Amino acid sequence: MKTQATRDKLIQIGAELIAEQGFNATGINAVLSRAGVPKGSFYHYFSSKEAFGLAVIDAFAEQYDARLAAIFQDPELTPLGRLRRYFDAGRADMLSCDHARGCLIGNLGQELSSRSEVFRARLDQVFRRWERHLVACLEEAIAAGEVSEDLDVEVLAGFILAGWQGAMLRAKTAKSLVPMESFEQVLFRHVLSREVPAVI
Repeated sequence: MKTQATRDKLIQIGAELIAEQGFNATGINAVLSRAGVPKGSFYHYFSSKEAFGLAVIDAFAEQYDARLAAIFQDPELTPLGRLRRYFDAGRADMLSCDHARGCLIGNLGQELSSRSEVFRARLDQVFRRWERHLVACLEEAIAAGEVSEDLDVEVLAGFILAGWQGAMLRAKTAKSLVPMESFEQVLFRHVLSREVPAVI
C-alpha cells in the first residue's frame, strides 16, 4: 500500500511540474525532491522517464474523464447548459493557476507529439475520448431541439475541442481569459444558434 501511495504521489507531483514547465524540462530529481522520496528510488516505481510520463497522462486523463462525465451527465442542466458548464470549469481552472498551466494534455501534445510516437498515440486517445463526451452532448442538444439537426456532431465536437485548446493556449500567452470567452461567444452566437444558418 505504501508503495502504491508513493507512486501516486510521484505521479501527482510530476503532473504539477510538467504542467508548469513541460515534460523535457522536468527532471526526475526535482520530482523526487518535491515528493520527499529518496533519490535513486525512481526506477523502483517506473522503468523509464517515458513510462513515468505515460503514467502521468493516464492518471490525469482518468481524473479528467470523471470530471467530464459529471458535467456532461448532469441531469439538472440542458445539453447546452452542460457545454457552458464545461467552459466555465475551464476558465476557473485557468484563473486558479494565474494563466500559467492550461491543459496538461494539450501542453504535452504540443511538446511531444512530433518527437515521440508513443506519446502522440496516447495523447490522441485521450483527446478522442474527450470528443466522445462532446459528441454525446451535441446529440442530446439536437434531440432537445436546442441546436439544428443539420449539424455534423462529429465534426463539430472536433472543432470545439481544437478551438478550446487553442483558446487556452492564447489565454496563457495573453495572461487573460478573453480568448476563452471570445471562443465561447462565437460558438454559441454563430455556430450553435438556431437563428443563423449552420456553418458546420
